Amino acid sequence: MDKNQLGDLLKKAKTLGATAADILMVNSAQMSVRQRMGEAETVERAESVGLGLRVLVKGRGGMRQAMVSSNDIRPDTLNALVDRAVDMAKIAPVDPYTSLAPRSKLAKEIRQLDLSDPNTPTVEQLLEMAKTAEDAALAVKGITNSEAADTQFSRNRIQLLTSDDFVGEYETTSYSLSVSIISGKGEAMENDYDYAVARHLADLTDPAKIGKSAAKRAVGKLKPRKVPTCQVPVIFEARVARSLLSSFAGAINGASVARGATFLKDKMGEQLFPKGIEILDDPFRLRGIASHPFDGEGVAGKRLRVVKDGMLSSWLLDTRSAKQLKLRTTGHAARGIGSPPSPSNSNFYMKKGKQTLKSLIGEIQNGFYVTDAFGMGINGITGDYSQGAGGFWIENGKLTYAVSEVTIAGNMLDMFKNLTAASDLQFLYGTNCPSLRIDGMTIAGT
Repeated sequence: MDKNQLGDLLKKAKTLGATAADILMVNSAQMSVRQRMGEAETVERAESVGLGLRVLVKGRGGMRQAMVSSNDIRPDTLNALVDRAVDMAKIAPVDPYTSLAPRSKLAKEIRQLDLSDPNTPTVEQLLEMAKTAEDAALAVKGITNSEAADTQFSRNRIQLLTSDDFVGEYETTSYSLSVSIISGKGEAMENDYDYAVARHLADLTDPAKIGKSAAKRAVGKLKPRKVPTCQVPVIFEARVARSLLSSFAGAINGASVARGATFLKDKMGEQLFPKGIEILDDPFRLRGIASHPFDGEGVAGKRLRVVKDGMLSSWLLDTRSAKQLKLRTTGHAARGIGSPPSPSNSNFYMKKGKQTLKSLIGEIQNGFYVTDAFGMGINGITGDYSQGAGGFWIENGKLTYAVSEVTIAGNMLDMFKNLTAASDLQFLYGTNCPSLRIDGMTIAGT
């Protein structure tokens, strides 16, 4: 559907009594393949279209809101959809904080961020990528089996229109490749993986490199040992450190702050991290995995420094959470076709530190280098942290033997204060973080 047809639906909603409305339409095409032990297991292709309509009707003290969505975009269906949405909104409860984004905040131009690869791969190309990755992994000594190599491609067209005359559209593509591999035999088997994602095929990590990396990680886990319960410095590999940064992003999410459901609710303006630590969110990063020219409400957003020199300086806000906190949206609304806007980060990252990872490890007499963390171990209300982990023990500044089945525990506020960032930041995903050293963590072992 073109913008004129979508605009007509918004006009109809207002004719039927809507005070305001917006509409999101997403067209998607996806291909995926899976290979295991040299044989193609699955080849899939899917195309879909989805339309979400949000209707606001003014009530006493606020707006009444209703959301409807459909995968059927025939005119009769959509006309009935508008009728139903307006009828639902008229009887919905009043919310004093719900509204469209302020006109002054809407994107005035649609930035070109190079988010779409003009080429579309063939199934044969995707299979060859999976084959190359798996073959490279299986060729590593010590590898005995493969769980699979998966390659995916998607193309999405996003259109957003509001009754405040915002019209925005952009297209994205995404390539991803993952390999999961097994080392050892019998009860001494270990597994690990590696993966990569990119907007453009030219930016995707070489498949053979991904395969070799997954294999080396799996082989490195063989013959793990236990360690006694202790309190030592812990270094989180960059891949694992990302999860800590994601937890921080969740803790400064405006919806959680407004509900008081985060351990950082009263920490604005406080020194959470050591001086020198900078954390940013950038929706305009060229070819960024989480980039977009406007957010789920049509707001342009901006490159936002949420931690400046270790101090918390901003929440991540959409219009509703901003109103609850008596602030202005930061352009961080995200939404699906069946859900209203809510805050979410875009390209979220911690700036790199000055020391190399090797240097951080080299300073530790006894410590733990974490390469895997698992389990839902972070309490967003209290900040308490406890996760199962595996990795390598550090002795005299060097990685020695593999370690498994331990638990790392601490509190996020203490972890933030005792954090040192390495210099190995890479922009590979939507959330990116260098390796992190955190002193004084408790290792629960034997």
